[in-house]
Amino acid sequence: MKEIKLEICIHSLQYEELAPQDRELIDKAKEATSRSYAPYSKFSVGAAALLKNGIIVTGTNQENAAYPSGLCAERTTLFYANSQYPDQAVLTLAIAARNEAGYLDTPIPPCGACRQVLLETEQRYRQPMRILLYGEKAIYEVDGTKDLLPLSFGGEFLTK
Repeated sequence: MKEIKLEICIHSLQYEELAPQDRELIDKAKEATSRSYAPYSKFSVGAAALLKNGIIVTGTNQENAAYPSGLCAERTTLFYANSQYPDQAVLTLAIAARNEAGYLDTPIPPCGACRQVLLETEQRYRQPMRILLYGEKAIYEVDGTKDLLPLSFGGEFLTK
């Protein structure tokens, strides 16, 4: 049996250590949580995407009583960015979450479906997308989706 080891790299930063542009993106993701529609879970997620042209778009999670009909903030944001600015790569995506007690201490990672959409967005533009995951006590910086989804399924498997 052969063993395969996969390494990922995630940086843990404090807000003050971020570049001004990254702080702005985190602030917009946090602000977006106030527009979340989460009447059932009371768990509000906001995302902000910095596009190659400098525009920042935001999105939030949207719940529905028929649970499969809702959508996560990451996908809302990326789908909006891709539909409104189809020729602009997403350079960085920031994600923040809060519950009724406030912002979470620890960053939350994207769900599996969102990781797949992040991967496809990277593949669409042929470049990695930085991901900033906000938590009150730490902000995780991930260089690209491959570090969130190391064994990933992409379109390249469909064409072989």
